Amino acid sequence: MIEVALLQEEPWLDGRWEALANAAVRAAIGSTPFGTLLDTRSAVEVSVRLTSDMEVQTLNSQYRGKDQPTNVLSFPMVQPDLIDTVSHNSDDGEVLLGDIVLAHGVCVAEAAERGISVEDHLTHLIVHGSLHLLGYDHMSDDEGDAMEAIERDALATLGIADPYAIRED
Repeated sequence: MIEVALLQEEPWLDGRWEALANAAVRAAIGSTPFGTLLDTRSAVEVSVRLTSDMEVQTLNSQYRGKDQPTNVLSFPMVQPDLIDTVSHNSDDGEVLLGDIVLAHGVCVAEAAERGISVEDHLTHLIVHGSLHLLGYDHMSDDEGDAMEAIERDALATLGIADPYAIRED
């Protein structure tokens, strides 16, 4: 079973994010071959941290060598080739799949720039981050196309429009 641990810091403290984070993580995982993690007897945790641009910039600098804030960072805790074994290889029945960290100012600015709600943009970024925890990446065009297709499917289950659709104004 998937458990989402939501950690909220200023200025994210308004109570609307817990259900959104749960739905986004579940939709992402359910749209992949790893969907069985949703129903496994083991506790599989995903940590979602909503924090400041400054904290994300520090993490981005420390772990990626990029001294600037970004919208979302993902920190997988399970090697992609071992994810299939998570449901039956945990000694204590609990596994931390990984952490997803989001920057408030960057997320809000991107949502405004795209003309979408912060909720829809945050959902997309949590889906995106969840896929990274499962080993998906976008380092090549083929990987990126595959990851975007899964994101589209996951977001569609939540009633959210395709974030990659080309808009003609």
